Amino acid sequence: MIKVKPIQFVVLSYLLVITVGATILWLPISSQKGQFTPFIDALFTATSATCVTGLVVKDTGTYWSIFGQMVILLLIQIGGLGYMTIATFFPIILGRKVGLIDRIRLAETLNLSSLKGIMLLAKYVFFTVAIMEGLGALLLFLRFVFLMPVYKALYFALFHSVSAFCNAGFDIMGSFSGPFSSLTYFRGDLLVNLTVCTLIIIGGIGFPVIANLIRHLGRKEPLELHAKIVLRFTAVLLILGTLAVFGLEYNNPHTLGSLPLWEKALTAFFQAVTPRTAGFNTLNINAMNVGTLMFLVILMFIGASPGGTGGGVKTSSIAVILATIKSTVRGYSETVLFGRQIPSYLVRKAFSIVALSFFLVCLVSLGISLFEPYAFPALLFEVTSGFGTVGLSTGITPSLTTAGKLFIIFTVFSGRVGILTLVTALILKRKETRIGYPQEEIIVG
Repeated sequence: MIKVKPIQFVVLSYLLVITVGATILWLPISSQKGQFTPFIDALFTATSATCVTGLVVKDTGTYWSIFGQMVILLLIQIGGLGYMTIATFFPIILGRKVGLIDRIRLAETLNLSSLKGIMLLAKYVFFTVAIMEGLGALLLFLRFVFLMPVYKALYFALFHSVSAFCNAGFDIMGSFSGPFSSLTYFRGDLLVNLTVCTLIIIGGIGFPVIANLIRHLGRKEPLELHAKIVLRFTAVLLILGTLAVFGLEYNNPHTLGSLPLWEKALTAFFQAVTPRTAGFNTLNINAMNVGTLMFLVILMFIGASPGGTGGGVKTSSIAVILATIKSTVRGYSETVLFGRQIPSYLVRKAFSIVALSFFLVCLVSLGISLFEPYAFPALLFEVTSGFGTVGLSTGITPSLTTAGKLFIIFTVFSGRVGILTLVTALILKRKETRIGYPQEEIIVG
């Protein structure tokens, strides 16, 4: 009998959910026309939903039936929280004990290195999801109810609340404002913009940070170093992103150019939030300047934070790398952040994640360019969007070839489970050695 390691279980659980989801979406019941969907498109959609990405080859609101949309919504919820997080919910509400193996798998799902407080964190996850998705649906309903029938407004509100909190970026606005329109109809709507942005940010900072914040606000414990790093770095990226989009697109007549000042600021903020792994858009991405697209590529590559619903290399990884560079320039022998020394194995892990991710994005972009006729910047944007599980697109996704779709499917899956996790899961045997080797200096730089 083959023994499956916890890290392999996480990868296999995503594969299982994707396979089941793709099979269901392939069936006629899932499409509005009652016809079989090409399996490659069903697989692409299931992967994108399970990996909370938002890239689509079929407009969600006009192609898929209500049943198909509900399947996609379920895949988003499972993918956003992780299979083990969902599976742990039932023993908790039934008052049953969760076994050690399941706790280890849950820790792997949430990207935790320790089992300490794991069940309490799981309860925080369920509490946060219920409150935030429920509150988000209520606020969106209060806006949508003035635009559509009550039952439809409720359904739209729930779908987009779950999609936003899980950082998925899927929308069903196609039947309301046109195919592939995302939230462009609500570009200047303060309630919709701020509600969606808040859901994205909270879902993206990670459940460990949320739990620490809740306990901190209750004056039970101080903010941990991880929470400080995530919150500080997230705030910096949001501010820089808003300023960059605002400045680069200010005079672009196809994006911000014709908007009043307050709407320019709101739209710039929204488009600074969504590249943090949730692919909603209120601007035509394809009409943006090349400089803006390249800046969004950087934001998408960084992504959200560990233990949350987003993808990318994660904010904490970049923070550790920047701190290492700063420490090296200052002549420090160790990486220091907020007056704390970061263990060397975490520094190596951060550099490994970013390096592997960079090579993956470059290789896939090169590979997909051999099969697609589009300009390289557009392909790079698409690949990075897939890797960061973002879902923003310049509009080329629906017309990709089968080979192009397979490239994106692989990239999306790698981005969600984590490239280092995927590589580690593929290594059946890992050797740990305590052998010390002689040191010898080389020339670098």
